[in-house]
Amino acid sequence: MAKFLYVYHGSGKMPTEEAERKAAMDAWTDWYGKLGSAVVDGGNPVGMSKMVLPGGKVENNGGSNPTAGYTIVEATDIDDAVGKAKDCPILMDPGFSVEIAPIIEMM
Repeated sequence: MAKFLYVYHGSGKMPTEEAERKAAMDAWTDWYGKLGSAVVDGGNPVGMSKMVLPGGKVENNGGSNPTAGYTIVEATDIDDAVGKAKDCPILMDPGFSVEIAPIIEMM
């Protein structure tokens, strides 16, 4: 099985109400449960990033498509990884997307 990086992009807001946070966490827990042993690293959300561009220019706030978090999964190929990502709870918010990239083992 190959490993794939899911990079979550978007600028949506984290739920502020306790019930909304619980519902969001339950959705992630359910999705990870469906993925089962395919989840190599459940990942984490990330804070606001900065982009360093050629010439040393720095963009605050993650640029035009900020990273929101990541997960690493195992799948037979990229199409399998894409299929697994289609039920990701982050996609319930139209401001988010999931980028999927194969992890190339160098060593």
